[in-house]
Amino acid sequence: MKAITANRLTDGRVIYRTAQGQWSTRFEDAAPLSDDAAEAVLAVAEAEFAIAVGPYLIELGDKAPAGQKWRREGIRIDGPTSGTTRQTPAAQVERAA
Repeated sequence: MKAITANRLTDGRVIYRTAQGQWSTRFEDAAPLSDDAAEAVLAVAEAEFAIAVGPYLIELGDKAPAGQKWRREGIRIDGPTSGTTRQTPAAQVERAA
C-alpha cells in the first residue's frame, strides 16, 4: 500500500492526501492506496499546486511509513528537527496533561 505526502504551500507543513481527496497534517488521515490507484491519485495531487508542493508516494506499513524512506518519513511526521524546542507529539501530550 502507498500514500501521498507533500508540503503545504502556505507554511511548509507536511500534509497527507485523505480518502476524501483533501489534505491533512495528520499521518493517520493518509488514504492507503493500492499500487494500481496510486499513480492516478498522485497525478490529481500534483495538479493541486496552489495547495501542495512536491507531492510524492510513500510506502505504508502497519500504521507507519515503510520501505526505503521510512526513517525520513518518520522525521517528517514528528516535525522539524531544527531549533532548540523540538518536541515529538508524545512530548506535547505529556506537557498538556
